[in-house]
Amino acid sequence: MPTHLHGPLSTYAARLHAAIGDRHHVASPLGAWLLLAVCATAAAEPDPAAEELAHALGTDLASAAEVARTLLDAPHPLVASATALWHRAGQVDGGPAEWRTALPTTTDVGALPDQAGLDAWAREHTLGLIETFPLRVGPDVVLALASAVATRVSWATPFEVADARALGAGSGWARRLRRALRSPSHGHRCAIVSTRRAGDVILHAAPARMTDGAGLVVLSVAAAPQVPPAEVLAVAYDLSTGAADGAQPAGSRSLFDLPLGDTPLWTLREERVRTRARDGREERHVAVLPCWSARSEHDLSASSLGFPAASATLAKTLALPLESVEARQTAMARFGRFGFEAAAVTGMFGLTSLPPEGVARTAELRFGHSYAVVAIATDTRADGVTGPWHGVPVFSGWVDEPEELPEADAVDR
Repeated sequence: MPTHLHGPLSTYAARLHAAIGDRHHVASPLGAWLLLAVCATAAAEPDPAAEELAHALGTDLASAAEVARTLLDAPHPLVASATALWHRAGQVDGGPAEWRTALPTTTDVGALPDQAGLDAWAREHTLGLIETFPLRVGPDVVLALASAVATRVSWATPFEVADARALGAGSGWARRLRRALRSPSHGHRCAIVSTRRAGDVILHAAPARMTDGAGLVVLSVAAAPQVPPAEVLAVAYDLSTGAADGAQPAGSRSLFDLPLGDTPLWTLREERVRTRARDGREERHVAVLPCWSARSEHDLSASSLGFPAASATLAKTLALPLESVEARQTAMARFGRFGFEAAAVTGMFGLTSLPPEGVARTAELRFGHSYAVVAIATDTRADGVTGPWHGVPVFSGWVDEPEELPEADAVDR
């Protein structure tokens, strides 16, 4: 992980999940943070909007932009990632040269697509997991930015199947479900960890099958039922620092320091076994988890999430008449016996006011009788010079016998 990312991303994640609330959901704080970091490349000089953007990112803008370039220009084999910046025709056609140079080389830059184009971009960059862009484009959209992250992995060692009653007598899920997942005897990591913020928590880490030396680990962390979700999420981010390396978490509890019996988080029992443990005391862990999935929509327009500041920064640098901003994220995830998949698309629209109301006349031109047709060649070279064919009438005719539209052409293709 880039040196400057974990702390700022953890702080941003806490802010984002707090804005979402305690309901069942999935989100990608990274996807939102990366989009803000791409906007950070546009900050030419300090001003209140740039300072607010830096506060949202949790680091200075230059560092945030460098982290975004590092991640996006060196894609992970198991995590698809993409960013894009689109503008209304006639807007941002140039922009400061140094700003364009500072963007990640993989960032798509171009004319604003229509809604179908935005939806297609979302599907393409999320392995088909997100089918529609989180915002609806309209005539007042001048500038649009997007980020996408997605993964679809198989576990290196699949889960076993367990009776859902193994989730515990006090679990409401145990009464609603018939089957749950049990961690295999080898390949997954489990621990009971003492934390300052949430007391004792339980941890399960499922590693994905690796590709070219790259992997993915899905970390699950639970605390006592009375601990607020925000605290548990914060602890999960803290514990994630060592999850990629398979390190034993700081604060891991020895099972021989805990009393036998049941708690809301675990059942501890002791039995006589043959063991090669040095002191004759062997510790074993097994985890039981439910399958789960989530599909969520998140409004990111709150000032604490940084998108209003990002819009103001872009408006100043690119001399755009942005008057308001819309920002949303669509996210999904699915956790099962054999693997994990997740995706998120984050979108930001910079909006301008529509022209004042007036009167318009529309002429519907009716070619209802005989008319002439001329087909004319165009021949414009890359250097702007026109070629010898430019303006030459190639075909011409007179239309006097119209035909019915073929049935096959009446269907949209």
